[in-house]
Order: sequence, then structure tokens, then C-alpha cells
Amino acid sequence: MSVTKRLEILDFIRELRQQLNLSQKQFAAKVGVSCKTVNRWENEHTVPSQIALKLIQEMLRKIDKPGKRLLNQYFPEAESGYES
Repeated sequence: MSVTKRLEILDFIRELRQQLNLSQKQFAAKVGVSCKTVNRWENEHTVPSQIALKLIQEMLRKIDKPGKRLLNQYFPEAESGYES
């Protein structure tokens, strides 16, 4: 994974969590990871696994317009599967 892509994903995690108005703990519970894992993502220590990214994409599909915007921005290849 390129450095640029890695940083985009990490920025995306924080932006999504803030748009959903969730704490790291609440976001972690929705994704099925620990709070410490979300903290590591946001502080650029590690990146989400492919499984976590798929779960996050599903979360985006459920939050309508803000989700669609983020899905288009960070997962353009997945947007084709988005149903409005």
C-alpha cells in the first residue's frame, strides 16, 4: 500500500467517525474492533485490515448521502455496488 493511500485511509477513518459523531470506543464497537485499534488507525500506527475496510464500506452504505460522498472519495471502486 502506498504511503499516500495509507494516509488517505487514516484520514478517512477519523473523518467518518467524526461525521457519525461517535467516540473511538463507539466506532470500534460498530466495526467490531477494539478502541485501541481505532486509536492506532487514527494515529498512523497501523491501517485497517481488508475485513475492517469491508465493514466500514457497509457502514457507509447505510448512512445515505454523507456515506455516499465518503464512499466515492475513498472507495471509488466500491461505489458501483452502491444503491441509492
